Amino acid sequence: MSKTSLDCPRMKDWDIIASPDAIPAERYAAEEFQRLFGQATGIQLPIRYHAVKSTHHVYIGPSVALGKSGLSLDTAAMGEEELRIVVERNRIGIAGGRPRGTLYGVYQFLTGALGVRFLTYDHTHVPDTSTVQIPCGVFSYNPPFSFRWSHYRENTEHPEFATRLWVNTVTSDARLGGKTGRSLIGHSFHWLVPFGEYGEDHPEYYALVDGKRDTNTRGSGPQLCVTNPDVIQVAAESAIRYLDEHPSARNVSVSQADTDRYCRCEACEAINQREGTPMGAQLAFVNAVAERVEKAHPNVKSGTLAYWYTRKPPVTIRPLPNVQIQLCSIECCTLHAIDDPNCPRNQEFCQDLAEWQEICDDIWVWNYNTNFHYYDLPFPNLRSIGPNVRYFLRNNVKGLFMQANGNGLSGELADLRNYFIARLIWNPGLDDQAVLEEFARLHYQSAAGPILDCIKMFHDNAEQSGVHPNCFPSPDDVGLRPEIARRMLDSFEQALHLAENEMVRARVEKASICAYRAMIEAGGPIKKAERKAIIDRYIMLCRRYNMTHINERTPFDAAQVDVRAMAIELEPGVYEAHVGHYELVNAPKEIVNGLGDTITLSMEGERFLIETRQGKMQFYPETERLFFSALDRGITIRLLKDDEDRTTGLVVKLLDGREIRAERVR
Repeated sequence: MSKTSLDCPRMKDWDIIASPDAIPAERYAAEEFQRLFGQATGIQLPIRYHAVKSTHHVYIGPSVALGKSGLSLDTAAMGEEELRIVVERNRIGIAGGRPRGTLYGVYQFLTGALGVRFLTYDHTHVPDTSTVQIPCGVFSYNPPFSFRWSHYRENTEHPEFATRLWVNTVTSDARLGGKTGRSLIGHSFHWLVPFGEYGEDHPEYYALVDGKRDTNTRGSGPQLCVTNPDVIQVAAESAIRYLDEHPSARNVSVSQADTDRYCRCEACEAINQREGTPMGAQLAFVNAVAERVEKAHPNVKSGTLAYWYTRKPPVTIRPLPNVQIQLCSIECCTLHAIDDPNCPRNQEFCQDLAEWQEICDDIWVWNYNTNFHYYDLPFPNLRSIGPNVRYFLRNNVKGLFMQANGNGLSGELADLRNYFIARLIWNPGLDDQAVLEEFARLHYQSAAGPILDCIKMFHDNAEQSGVHPNCFPSPDDVGLRPEIARRMLDSFEQALHLAENEMVRARVEKASICAYRAMIEAGGPIKKAERKAIIDRYIMLCRRYNMTHINERTPFDAAQVDVRAMAIELEPGVYEAHVGHYELVNAPKEIVNGLGDTITLSMEGERFLIETRQGKMQFYPETERLFFSALDRGITIRLLKDDEDRTTGLVVKLLDGREIRAERVR
């Protein structure tokens, strides 16, 4: 027997000691240890609540017995997720702060000492450790991010699994340790000063835009007139009332609507001009609300987004000590690390974070990790996630919301991505590539090689293509070309051939959805029979693996997807007659801000593309004048002709049903 390790085979007469007064999460921690240790070693340890002697026990959580044991495991001063693991030759102690420290400590021991891996909600890798020797020593850990959310629906639907991945934001179940008291900061103007309650009698409460008080409720709007004293008071009362009704909450959102129609009244504009950013009036408003909140709830933070036009900090106004800033990276390139000095798209974000860091000690980040236009299209950001997490850690970010496919199931490599992100935000020091390969080889087993090769090829191609995709990219924006789409499909077909059983084959099939979507969107000229076969296969896989959403706002609908297979074939000359530039006519300002003021129709090979400020999108013909895009067929373009059959303009029907008109200029 080694003097520096514990031999698992000698633990057959041990037991698990928990406190009779243990909180629910500590009792569950003991049960989880018993269950998974038994699976790994073949040794089923009984759970007891009193210890006759001090050795041959696994102490789980704080208890009188642990206190008498002599193990250095005093949890009184530990944070709510801080943990300590002590391994000696004749006993083990795992304990931590309340409510989650002990439970997280058990998962840390199982993964670190026994090699257990929680890969998906229905796949836990438990190796045979019946003969393993566990090194003796002390391991202490306090997670660097107090708020961790890998934003996948798998976590919200399976909170036990999320807890095993140390995600602390999805469940209030005390058995699972509950969630952190600090919530995600989101758009909140709509409930702080509800337009339905105040809009008719007090239009002055809302933003002045183009000389009129705004009434547009899209995007949780309208924005508020943030310098109006009555608005400040109403918002503060709403925030206080929320906290009164949620006594465990440790923060409250005081943040802008998701629209750029902020107030341009004289008072608001004076502050914004002086401060060099619309965040000037916004932060002054947040500070004023926070002052009032502090009097009623002194230990609560008032949080606000630094998002879009408010991302840049003001010149002189400083957030109060009880104000939390949640910085959003929506404009950033997702292919390259945020601190990559050679990526021009990310430099302003780095500058803004550095400036916020100088004036605020409570910064959280809302980071974007999926393609919100195409949940299941290949998205080359796996190489930037780890560097980004470590960059945020170096810059004292305290909470991370890694937004992804949160309202859908399946999606592009969703199983791999959830595991990858959750592991890295729990322990940013892990080797990114090792975590990725570990998942692939354990989950896809003999089929892992072609899938890893496919991931590498697609990322290499994006880097070599010189693209800088944001989180709403088109296939072109991520460097997806016909030959790349075809190589991806070939890789997954090879992986399916290598799958050694039906269980592995099912996992590979689910992962292959992205390759079929790539072929549909960017596969180039395909014979109609093959195109229909690809779409039929895509529909079958989406149904089989519960592909609930194809993008952020659109549920999967097989009937609409199938329309793509029925797109008619047109002569190239028909498309060429439509090529040109079209200028928007009387479009709402928010449309112009999103799309730009010009729409360009072009041909690339046999692809008919529509280009706006948001990028390029391929469209398919239903008739010679009506074209549809994406699998939801939600955006259509209708070409307008004059009496001589010349294309003079177009009408775009958007996802929300609105129509905008554009006239041909050249």
